[in-house]
Amino acid sequence: MEWKNIFRGMLMGISDVIPGVSGGTIAFILGIYDRLIESISGIFSRDWLKHLKFLIPLGIGIVGALLIFSHLLDYLLHTYPQPTMFLFLGLIIGVLPLLAKESNMLQTFKAQHYFALLLSLVLVGSMAFLQESTRPVIETLTLGSAISLFFAGWIASMTMLLPGISGSMVLLILGFYTTAIAALKDINIPIILTIGAGVAVGFIISSKLIKYVLEHFPKITFAAIIGLVLGSTLIVFPGFSQSMLANVISIITFIIGLIVVQFIARTNEKMVAKRETE
Repeated sequence: MEWKNIFRGMLMGISDVIPGVSGGTIAFILGIYDRLIESISGIFSRDWLKHLKFLIPLGIGIVGALLIFSHLLDYLLHTYPQPTMFLFLGLIIGVLPLLAKESNMLQTFKAQHYFALLLSLVLVGSMAFLQESTRPVIETLTLGSAISLFFAGWIASMTMLLPGISGSMVLLILGFYTTAIAALKDINIPIILTIGAGVAVGFIISSKLIKYVLEHFPKITFAAIIGLVLGSTLIVFPGFSQSMLANVISIITFIIGLIVVQFIARTNEKMVAKRETE
């Protein structure tokens, strides 16, 4: 078992609670995005045991973070919304240079790549103007609500694996975000398992699609991902307030987010380089 993935999973789990911040983005920062897609896609292959050794600790970290930090994030987003969202904004923008470097964007992108970038940017950015659905919080399952929650989890999971698109944002638009957060805070097992089942099915199906396009159309896929990340900044950006102190604190948290991304990325590069020399 790769137990160090528990920590990585916790970082991904924290991001998955936040509308606008993608667990796929965090996986890319951590340098495990390709392997994550490969492991989920290959879970039913003959190398399933190797993939499970990677995924199980990651899953433990994600679930643990969802249960532990849902209270903290709910508190921060309600008590200090502007500085908290600026921290997330720094994390998102900080990944853009990494994506540009990975794709060799400036040297290899052509007109069709920039078109895909712009299209995905507009697609995600437009979500900032969508009205949040006002469904009531579901506390007890019925057949109808179970089906709705299952497919909501399925749809959300298909976006969780992509850097730039947040599964939480999709749940928010569908009207099930408050239900999901309430279930995590109250440990409502039936609702958690129903959404989780949809997420699991969506992960397996979407991972195969992502793996295929990354292998066969890497440049245009990276262009689309960069557009998704850029578009998500429109969703996360909370604007500035009339309080100078709040704005200064927000700028500081934004810079902290940028620094954290660079620190994690450089630490990961050093670890990879060390393993290659051993």
